[in-house]
Amino acid sequence: MDYYNLDEFRRRWQEELAQAQTLRKRRWPEAAERRPRRPENEMDDVPFFDSQLPYEVAINIFQYLDRKELGRCAQVSKTWKVIAEDEVLWYRLCQQEGHLPESNISDYSCWKLIFQECQAKEHILRTNWKNRKGAVSELEHIPDEALCGAHSHDGLVIAGYTSGDVRVWDTRTWDYIAPFLESEEDGPGVRPHVSFVRINSSLAVAAYQNGFLNIWDLRTGKYPIHHFEHEERIQALALSQEDATVATASAFDVIMLCPNEEGYWQIAAEFEVQKLVDCLEIVPDTGRYPVAVATAEDLVYLLKAEDSATTLYSGRGHPVTCLDVSANQAAFGVKFLAWLYEGNKIMLYSLEAERCLAKLGNSLGHFTCVNLRDSPPNLMVSGNMDRRVRIHDLRTDTIALSIPAHQLGVSAVQMDDWKVISGGEDGLVSVWDYRMNQKLWEVHSRHPVRHISFNSHSLITAHVPYESVARDPDLDHFTTHRRHQGLIQAYEFAVDKLAFESTVPLCRSCCDTMPGYNYDLALAFP
Repeated sequence: MDYYNLDEFRRRWQEELAQAQTLRKRRWPEAAERRPRRPENEMDDVPFFDSQLPYEVAINIFQYLDRKELGRCAQVSKTWKVIAEDEVLWYRLCQQEGHLPESNISDYSCWKLIFQECQAKEHILRTNWKNRKGAVSELEHIPDEALCGAHSHDGLVIAGYTSGDVRVWDTRTWDYIAPFLESEEDGPGVRPHVSFVRINSSLAVAAYQNGFLNIWDLRTGKYPIHHFEHEERIQALALSQEDATVATASAFDVIMLCPNEEGYWQIAAEFEVQKLVDCLEIVPDTGRYPVAVATAEDLVYLLKAEDSATTLYSGRGHPVTCLDVSANQAAFGVKFLAWLYEGNKIMLYSLEAERCLAKLGNSLGHFTCVNLRDSPPNLMVSGNMDRRVRIHDLRTDTIALSIPAHQLGVSAVQMDDWKVISGGEDGLVSVWDYRMNQKLWEVHSRHPVRHISFNSHSLITAHVPYESVARDPDLDHFTTHRRHQGLIQAYEFAVDKLAFESTVPLCRSCCDTMPGYNYDLALAFP
């Protein structure tokens, strides 16, 4: 062997390696500081089985791996360990899992540690949900008035009352001193009841029984920025969760309202339908022109702002009972009549192709609620009058799980990647781990559950009475009025907002309630 040639080869290789490292530091100085220091005698090319690849190409390959696969790759060799711990890879994992979505890669020096901390917090939150460890607060109601409607979005809660008052809470700050939103018709005299309320991150909307509609901007103050009047009562109200688009249905007309470029509200589209509208939803992420879906007895309409109303489904006498929409699909329950009985079903339609994708379920009772927008991919949850909560697998058009939930029928339901929360006409709110087909815990109130909204750390529930009757001024006993007032509750499961050993109570009754007027007693065992 020629030893001189071998020593010359080693010398040249070390010189080229030093030049390549110097050039990389000049081109990407910030990346060189974030990455762990690599061994001085390490080759510039990364070994991939029988081939050598540049470092940047290896990063592009490793970006398709999850955290467990990156951990396994870090055990292969020192070179692979350096790649598996690259800051770019762990920053992308944090973004994919939804941790710190608004942060930049330069905000933290070790994204792997940040990812581990976020995963630990998520594990604690899930444990708190399962063990019923959380803080619960009853949002202060208006004395002598009954709750007519409630809605929430990302911690913001809005409520409307028989007095015509509209109130907003921000549960994210744990401050329940809520302001009243003024209306155009404030003054002496009897004000109409609130029919519907909706809220998103920037707007609050309320519809009244006399056909009036008020829109407030939560960032500017408590006075309405727009007021609209219908000649007839408003049957349905919808508010986009992403932008400033409002849709109302009154008599046989459906109107879409949105601000123009100057900020002035105007009618973006107006449609005439054949029957009275029961349910109305705005399709998310439609771009420039708003799109809505409306149900009117046995018809389902697709309403595009740049086009006329299109009949998406005709039941021919079979009424539509519930509705929910996502960016590309619409799901609604259909109640088939006895003379042509096929079993009540949920119809899944494509909004782009305007055709039926699947017919789900075959139950004796009719479907009362369905949640498509918040469900995990390829899954959908629904509630039925036969007391069951069903999880539908959209890939196979089958029922993945059927849970006997409530004695008087299901009125509200929502799910995420591991749990289902359902509310019933009996006033129960139940939390289920659907992977184990097990009820974790439940809480009770006198009135039916009309609204449920939760995220990883909080839960909002609204119990609205069947009849919105104002309190008789001749009745002085407060506990008598409690039978008709309604209730909104906020639950918090985050560690930094809990007291030591705080537990959601099994019994919803208050200890200081006078004997003989205890209407909320209900026990549950997790």
